[in-house]
Amino acid sequence: MQSEESYRDTFNAYLAEQFPEREPGQLYAPMRYILGSGGKRLRPLLLLMVADALGGNFEQALPAALAFEIFHNFSLVHDDIMDAAPLRRGRETIHEKWDANTAILSGDAMLIRSYQLFAGYDPPLYKSLVELFSQTALEVCEGQQYDIDFATRETVGMPEYLHMIRCKTAVLLAACVKAGAMIAGAREAVQRAGYEFGIHLGQAFQLQDDYLDAFGDPGTFGKQAGGDIIENKKTFLYLASLEHLEPDAGRELEHLYSVRPADSHEKIERVKELFGQAGAGEMAKEAVEQYTHEAFESLRQMGLGSDDLSQLLAFGKALMHRMA
Repeated sequence: MQSEESYRDTFNAYLAEQFPEREPGQLYAPMRYILGSGGKRLRPLLLLMVADALGGNFEQALPAALAFEIFHNFSLVHDDIMDAAPLRRGRETIHEKWDANTAILSGDAMLIRSYQLFAGYDPPLYKSLVELFSQTALEVCEGQQYDIDFATRETVGMPEYLHMIRCKTAVLLAACVKAGAMIAGAREAVQRAGYEFGIHLGQAFQLQDDYLDAFGDPGTFGKQAGGDIIENKKTFLYLASLEHLEPDAGRELEHLYSVRPADSHEKIERVKELFGQAGAGEMAKEAVEQYTHEAFESLRQMGLGSDDLSQLLAFGKALMHRMA
């Protein structure tokens, strides 16, 4: 395997080639804006690294890696509209920089472009990749709908929430790992182990996002502080807090999640205090550690060489350092 930076450079160069300036500018400029705004490139990097580690030509995996990265960013564009989010990766969201109609249409074009990128693969592989991609895309939409539904429901169970983040976040990561294995021609058992690795890593990643939304530094996290609290999203922190707070404090938390004050600062600070009373932050960290452990156990079942395994383990561990 090459270095992580080498994969990233190759991927970014390929992305730039696929998105030159073109007309109509109002459609394509927002696409280049979101795709060029940085981000961790977690999904395409994993796809390329897995394809390479399993004996494939990682350059042949570039179209699939870009397809998944475009879809991920497409989902963020539409999520930001639904959440009325002002920031993404420390920059204005597309609907803020342009307008909602522009963001919707550019997002739609990104989805179409994602599918186009699979066309160069041989028919059997093309069919398998598109089936995986389509099923994953549908599950991501299901997860987003659950997320929206949960904001207005009075009660949400922790198992329901964990299923939601599996759909909304983890399946896309898992599909990237599996796609890399498919392109490398890996056995079904290896593909399954890779998928489970991605599922557990994705769940850890989302729970970490829950934590950072409340307790992270917006300057490094790149999102609005307390955005989930403002939107009354019933995250792991909220659900764990309700399970461990005294009744009066629990009722106060439920009330705070039923209102949307014009000035949200006081609400955010009080909710964070209640999270602290419940020990929800520490519980979130423990859950992240548990899912990360399960992810690495699945990774070890993929039969990788020791150097490749070490590099992918280091990649996964680096993702979890955002908690610091």
